[in-house]
Amino acid sequence: MADLWLQFLLTIDATLRVSTPLILCAMAGIFSERSGIIDISLEGKMLLSAFAAASVAALSGSPWLGLGAAILVSMVFSLLHGFACITHRGNQVISGLAINILASGLTVTLGIALFAQGGQTPYLSSAQRFSAISLPFAETMRQVPVIGTIYAEIISGHNLLVWLALLSVLVTGMVLYRTRFGLRLRATGEKPEAVDTAGISVTRIRYQAVLIAGLLCGIAGAYLSIAHGAGFVREMTAGKGYIALAAMIFGHWRPVPALMACLMFGFLEALAARLQGVDILFIGPIPTDLILVLPYVLTVVLLAGFIGRATPPKAIGQPYIKER
Repeated sequence: MADLWLQFLLTIDATLRVSTPLILCAMAGIFSERSGIIDISLEGKMLLSAFAAASVAALSGSPWLGLGAAILVSMVFSLLHGFACITHRGNQVISGLAINILASGLTVTLGIALFAQGGQTPYLSSAQRFSAISLPFAETMRQVPVIGTIYAEIISGHNLLVWLALLSVLVTGMVLYRTRFGLRLRATGEKPEAVDTAGISVTRIRYQAVLIAGLLCGIAGAYLSIAHGAGFVREMTAGKGYIALAAMIFGHWRPVPALMACLMFGFLEALAARLQGVDILFIGPIPTDLILVLPYVLTVVLLAGFIGRATPPKAIGQPYIKER
């Protein structure tokens, strides 16, 4: 029983680690789509950020510079998406997909040009990454049943960006529902004409929203390559941007439900990793390929069952044309 309890705690601990980029990207999507801008490019911006973070950290030796580079790159591509969709009123889905395709090829090309390692960056040392933070008395508390084990295994031992992701949920909720900017942002996604009539620039609000989304995607990408991982490998996001988008929709564009959806998807992925090689009675070892694909299959199944109940912002995907 004690071993089973420990395995459960370790799975929850892994869930937090796996869910971190999903949470950050889901919050990014909420800001963008609440303003009326569809952001399919979460995946591409996260991939570009992961490459920028690992490259700068490898060349400079500083994870903080890597994080700054990741945020800068992501915000630049957010501005590019905004320029296409807000200023020129282009198709928002096509613009996002174009960024995703560009990210997939550009990261590999630049990786080969800079490091000549097949599109990867060099392995990063602990000094070039955000390391895990052990909270005070973690080892001492480990001996205390239940509470001490939870403190030592789940609460302690995470790096700074994990806590930043959880904090982003609180900040997103406060900004959206407790500030004037949040009210204007939500109104822009629902009725931009009313916002414009009140003398507020719809264009400015939407640009601010996509820039915030870029900031959060940049942190998510940096987490993958210089916190959770130790370098960049091609396509390392592995569809996490799309899963975050699904979690955001599953959470009805609200921070806390989106967080729950991200944790659910993260738990499925963490559980899949722990089930590899496990023998099932009368079946034998579970096939590794089936385990790896399980989170993605369940994502599709869950969305197929519940997506019809989600009501998006009324003006989402619609370019705003100011009446003269």
